[in-house]
Amino acid sequence: MMKKIIAIVLTLALALSLAACGSAGMTMGTGGTAGTYYAYGNVLGSTIKEHTGINVTAVSTDGSKANIQGIDAGIYQLATVQSDVLAYAWAGSGTFAEEGKVDSFRVVAGLYAESVQLITMDKNIKSVADLKGKTVSIGAPGSGVYFNALDVLTAAGLTENDINAQKQSFADSADALKNGQIDAAFIVAGAPTPAITDLCTTNDAWLVPIDGDIAAKIMKACPYYTSYTVPAGTYKGQEADVETITVKATLICDANASEDDIYALTAAIFDNKDSIAHAKSAELDLTNATTGMDAPFHKGAAKYFAEKGITVTAE
Repeated sequence: MMKKIIAIVLTLALALSLAACGSAGMTMGTGGTAGTYYAYGNVLGSTIKEHTGINVTAVSTDGSKANIQGIDAGIYQLATVQSDVLAYAWAGSGTFAEEGKVDSFRVVAGLYAESVQLITMDKNIKSVADLKGKTVSIGAPGSGVYFNALDVLTAAGLTENDINAQKQSFADSADALKNGQIDAAFIVAGAPTPAITDLCTTNDAWLVPIDGDIAAKIMKACPYYTSYTVPAGTYKGQEADVETITVKATLICDANASEDDIYALTAAIFDNKDSIAHAKSAELDLTNATTGMDAPFHKGAAKYFAEKGITVTAE
């Protein structure tokens, strides 16, 4: 009996301690360890903790869809997602067509451009059309990469059945390319992407352009895509600019998150963007942060942007 009483007292003491300390912390769903989401998520978490005291723990996940599902399940309080997958979730379309609309998240801010990168080591692959009959990684099952890859293939007049499709993560795709198990891979992430950087550093690999009529068809059909240039020198051996398309990496949160907490972490990111130690921090911009998202913002983030003279739709 005495042991039960002691256990109850300790549990209450812990609860009171956490309450006294304010926010107990937040878990941020990111992506694979070889992608930009994971690395950038850790940096953002450190910045938020430094300036707000909120302990943010970035964890590796299967990416955008898994992150939205994780927030819906109460596993994550923050997450990085692609703007197109965000739109699918809010509308109950695309990758969320079977599950239906998910409205348990809110937008915090747009972060940076996520370029659709088609990487290969096969000298016969010079265009998207050349993927026909090849073994190609099109992203983890249900990931944003998978739907981006299908959009690109469709615009080129191909279907998933025209290739030997492999559904792999960034790291697995890079390893499979090195081992000759696949001919090409779609990787959607901010450039430079660690998995591609590592691949190009030790191997003769290069990006295949996604441009011209293919890019035009995609952007006409799906307005959340925009054109993007991967600058020459982004990867070892890349001597010229490579044209492609991009979606936007977006930070989202639990719809029920504290308004004060979301305001504070939004301010921590944008008021200190010049000191964030990651290449993608250069793309932190108030206009970029508040445009191109097909879901409402969290009231805490909206409050911060309103103070900067920008009105966003919030719920």
